[in-house]
Amino acid sequence: MEKTHLAFGKKSMFVLAAFFLCFLFLLYWNTRLPGTRIIVLNDQHLDVYVADTINDMYVGLGGREDLGGKDGMLFIFDFSERHGIVMRDMLFPIDIIWLSDGKVVDIAPAVPLEPGVDEYDLTFYRPRAEATMVLELSAGWAMEHGLQIGDFLTLP
Repeated sequence: MEKTHLAFGKKSMFVLAAFFLCFLFLLYWNTRLPGTRIIVLNDQHLDVYVADTINDMYVGLGGREDLGGKDGMLFIFDFSERHGIVMRDMLFPIDIIWLSDGKVVDIAPAVPLEPGVDEYDLTFYRPRAEATMVLELSAGWAMEHGLQIGDFLTLP
């Protein structure tokens, strides 16, 4: 029986190298930390992660044991809607604050964890009004700082 040898030409090596580079890029893209930004809410300067990609919004703060030295995460949406938030893979409770054009329109304080709950059974937290941004902070922040509906967030 005759053995067949597999020969790689320059074209095959180029395709293999391109595939490998794409793999490395996607690996980096999925493991990078979101950008950060300083915001001002209720006269408090906060250093927050900014979730402005679909992947960052899906993952959110899930899987983290803490805020990693930041004060929270700001989700910026392209359109106004009653954007829902779930506690997928969350390891610590949070306050959820919905904003429309910088104005606080709703607050869900100290949202509890849902360990072991199936994806489709997670509680969906929605605001009473449409919003363009959602801010997640450590549980208790809103009460501790007297945050109320109608307060404003500024992005310096």
